[in-house]
Order: sequence, then structure tokens, then C-alpha cells
Amino acid sequence: MNPDTVSMNVKTSQIIPQHGITHAMSGFEEGRNGILSSDGVGEEKPFDFLRSFCEGAIAGAAAGVAAEAALYPIDTIKTRLQAVHGGGRIILKGLYSGLAENVAGVFLASALYVGVYEPTRQKLLKDFPEKISAFAHLTASALGGALGGAASSIIRVPAEVLKQRMQTGQFASAPEAVRVIVSNEGFNG
Repeated sequence: MNPDTVSMNVKTSQIIPQHGITHAMSGFEEGRNGILSSDGVGEEKPFDFLRSFCEGAIAGAAAGVAAEAALYPIDTIKTRLQAVHGGGRIILKGLYSGLAENVAGVFLASALYVGVYEPTRQKLLKDFPEKISAFAHLTASALGGALGGAASSIIRVPAEVLKQRMQTGQFASAPEAVRVIVSNEGFNG
């Protein structure tokens, strides 16, 4: 390659000279500093907890529902294996039994988890001094995770009890399961 050559396009064997790269990058810089950038470059915007919560909740709900729908049959098999005593047989019929009810719980729990975790983490990182960056990231993530986990457990734990009871075939529908569990075992069931 020529000393003035910066790069070479492998597909077309075209040599790209230094001035071509500079010209292309100058357009990028203009776009970055001009039309595409906001007028308040360098201004610090106030933290918007509600926006961060909503963005996190949407992302968490979507991820939770996708993961649950994909892994639900495997979870059903695992639950049925755990429920079998003394070498009984596992029934592979109805692997998606109770999925709709469980997705509703996962949707809410995942939305609440990420919706609390992300803004908490962002707010703490914004408030910590710059000089303790590694400690700040660890602490903010740990506290955000703890608060998100505690908040989502309010929904996740009852939804998990309901899911497992339906996966083992104890109930045909979620309303029936809720009614029987609450009447027989109370809200601690």
C-alpha cells in the first residue's frame, strides 16, 4: 500500500486515500455538531425519574414476556419433574398450560423490576462523585437491583405460586386457583 493510503475496500479492491477519509469525517463532524445536536450542548438536564421508569418498564416487560414464552415448556417439565414422587411418570401434555396467566404476572413483575432498577441506578450514579466511579457503579447497581427485586417480588411470588400449581395440573384455570388457594391457605399460600 501507498504511504498515503489509510484503508482499502476489500470487496472492490479500491484504495481509499487519506484525503477521502478526512473529507468523509468532516461531514460526520458537521452533522454531529450541527443539525443533529441539541442547542444546549454541555447543559446538564434534570433527572426525569418518570421517563426513565417508563422506558425501563417497557423494556423489562417486553424482555420478560419474550423469555417466559420461549422457556415456559422447559419450566413446566422442570416443575413436573420436581412434583413427581417415587418414580412417577411425567405428563408431557399441556406444556403451555397456564401460560397466559403467567405472562400477565411476568409482564407486570419484569416491568416493575426494570422500571425501578434503571432510574434508581441512574439517579445514584448521577449523585455520586466522579472520583469513586467503580464504587459508584457497584453500589448503584446493587441498590437498584435490591429495590427492583423487592418491588417486583410483590407480583412475582404470587404469580410463581399460581404458575406452579397450574403446571402440576392442580387447577384448570387461574381464577379457580386463586379462589381455592386464598380460601384454603390464605394470602400466605
